[in-house]
Amino acid sequence: MEVDTNEQKQQLRYCDTTKIDAPRTLEDLINKLHKVFEDDEVNVEYVQKLMTSYESNRTDWKKFAKFDRHRYTRNLVDEGNGKFNLMLLCWNESQGSSIHSHANSHCFMKVLDGSVQEQRFEWPNQSSDEQTQMKYIETQKFKKNETAYICDELGLHRVENPSHSDKAVTLHLYSPAFDECQCFDEKTGHSTSSTVTFWSKFGERTPYGKCCAPVDMKCAENN
Repeated sequence: MEVDTNEQKQQLRYCDTTKIDAPRTLEDLINKLHKVFEDDEVNVEYVQKLMTSYESNRTDWKKFAKFDRHRYTRNLVDEGNGKFNLMLLCWNESQGSSIHSHANSHCFMKVLDGSVQEQRFEWPNQSSDEQTQMKYIETQKFKKNETAYICDELGLHRVENPSHSDKAVTLHLYSPAFDECQCFDEKTGHSTSSTVTFWSKFGERTPYGKCCAPVDMKCAENN
């Protein structure tokens, strides 16, 4: 079977992390991500560097930035032709998530405004009924335009806005998209299934009662 040379070059282009054409706008980034994810195999490092190369501009994403004083919000920006979900997470001062998994998905998190803190944990022993404190791995801080990556093989994490005076906005890409994840109690390692929902989609508010952030335990309990 003969391989299309142009197609080969295109695929190789999205593997070479030294040749990244920085997106000028969020829309440009989305278009480039669509092209990258046309292939079944995607270079994680390339996606991370591509997202990092986009210089955050509030004008690009302000229509998607929806805040809630009670909890952080998840706001769908693009569905990635079924290959990924791209969304804005908006964090008021001191808001954070529970410890959670990512349903065997790749997760990229770029800071658009403010800064966030990520705490990583090892998976608890789920074959045992014994309740033990979850094992902490590390804490990392990410500032504007930096991009983090995590998957279930690397462990679990919790994200929060550590500032008591400034809001934070992060851009998340999940591939493949998922509609359920596991939330964990740090003291016992006990997990609870939580459904993924959106506060808004494409800049428009979702129906009331379907708004909460899926990895916020308080939110899951209240809805």
